[in-house]
Amino acid sequence: MIGLIIIAVVVITLILLLLDNRRRLHKYLLPSGTRVLLIANVPFFNALNDSEKDQFEVRVKDFLTDVNIRGIDVEVEDIDRVLIASAAIMLIFSFPDWKYNNISEVLLYQNAFSEDFRTSGQERNVLGMVGDGAMHREMVLSRPSLRASFSNATDGHNTAIHEFAHLIDKADGATDGIPEYLLTRPHLLPWANLVKETISEMKKSRHPDIDIYGATNDAEFFAVVSEYFFERPEKLKEHHPELFQMMDEMFHPKKA
Repeated sequence: MIGLIIIAVVVITLILLLLDNRRRLHKYLLPSGTRVLLIANVPFFNALNDSEKDQFEVRVKDFLTDVNIRGIDVEVEDIDRVLIASAAIMLIFSFPDWKYNNISEVLLYQNAFSEDFRTSGQERNVLGMVGDGAMHREMVLSRPSLRASFSNATDGHNTAIHEFAHLIDKADGATDGIPEYLLTRPHLLPWANLVKETISEMKKSRHPDIDIYGATNDAEFFAVVSEYFFERPEKLKEHHPELFQMMDEMFHPKKA
């Protein structure tokens, strides 16, 4: 009798897994114009060779199969999905096997929102946030900020990149500005020291080239500098060569 129960449980589990896999496979199909959207809106994509562009497009599709994009009082359009997925993949493109295992949904808001996710009233100045607690595994983005981030791709600011950098930082269990999955152990202390030194310099400067929000704490520094690295790498390299080199080693590790 116990054996039959075990077999029944195994069969039911397999059926549920099969149904879930079929649902996921059909959850999202890239629109026929995805390549056009990428070319028109994502400079990172345009800098890739033909083979890499194919890989990027496949990974955008995989991301959108795994992560639901849901509008809050706004209809999500293909361009929104492509931009969100592109920001996600840009950060991990050098890691073919990496997937975001700490997110299942992105909520797209019509405008800015408050820290408790209100869309009306005062103090609605948040453009992006990685959820915690009841919002665990969710990201919230303002659609105007998302689109503006890509329409001006060289201003050093990209809300979606910022939030996905937080997810990468959070992947090791702590959102502390030390992305351990990107840093080899010998680099952990040098990175931590460089962060503190740079934040100190930012606070002393009247006009720091790195967004002063990055001086809030180490986690925000990593997210802000990630925006800078992907949007204005040459300027970052010119003004902060050591910081650029460490970021480059993190996001574009040399293959053995």
